[in-house]
Amino acid sequence: TAVGKTTLSLQLAARFKGEIISADSRLFYRGMDIGTAKPTAVEQAIAPHHLIDICDPDETLSLGAYQQMAYETIDGVLTRGHLPILVGGTGQYVMAVVQGWGIPEVPPQPALREALAALGGAELARWLAVLDPVAAERLDPRNVRRVIRALEVVLVAGRPISQLQKKSAPPYDICLVGLHREREVLYGRIDTRVDQMMAAGLLDEVIRLRAAGYGCDLPAMSGLGYRQLWQYLDGELTLAEAVERIKFETHRFVRHQANWFQRQDAAITWFDMEELGVESAVIDFVRERLEIGD
Repeated sequence: TAVGKTTLSLQLAARFKGEIISADSRLFYRGMDIGTAKPTAVEQAIAPHHLIDICDPDETLSLGAYQQMAYETIDGVLTRGHLPILVGGTGQYVMAVVQGWGIPEVPPQPALREALAALGGAELARWLAVLDPVAAERLDPRNVRRVIRALEVVLVAGRPISQLQKKSAPPYDICLVGLHREREVLYGRIDTRVDQMMAAGLLDEVIRLRAAGYGCDLPAMSGLGYRQLWQYLDGELTLAEAVERIKFETHRFVRHQANWFQRQDAAITWFDMEELGVESAVIDFVRERLEIGD
């Protein structure tokens, strides 16, 4: 988040005839453009983009459905002789594709989810640590929706989600690139971006979504920027407090995001985005790793 993925992905796409495939769950939703830092129309015109604006805010896209769509999109890009570039910071969506996760076939259980939600975050985290300690270590306990899903799977299937998500490597030659910035630098970029989002009309975007009938209880509305401004509109926060909370919670999110990716796959090659010439270094690495000719 705010590390520079979009700019670098466009450079890679231009250099290698690439097509960009989003692995950011927030970009799936139509009408949620500013708060998700969705690539602009100009950016999307530079290279083909896929899996953006594919559902309404009140729709859900399961991890399994996304994985299937991503594989179909990758195959289409390869058929055209282009380079698929998977871009995003939603860890489970990225790794489900590149590691070939087996997705548990456990349909949603509304009554069970409601009962679990009533337990509260701390109790949910405690039960997950007992029933699926691997998932408990991997998931952010503040992400109650995913904690509930992990508990739902183990209670319905009788096996932990961490066991059911067995990996079967997809038939692609994969090059994994991670982008890094020093934490304080990243925080500064986040704060600047939040201010730019507010100036660009993020509050108006949230007002339009409310007017369209979308509720604050939707998963799409739980995202950074939307939830806090919803609280402002409900009179729970001042506007200044809402903006500061967006910044603070985004700082916390990127810490978890970085730790998650660093634990997930030793095959990720990390690049410091503050280094001079890092864009050229990434391009050279991808060319060599995938044996792409000039």
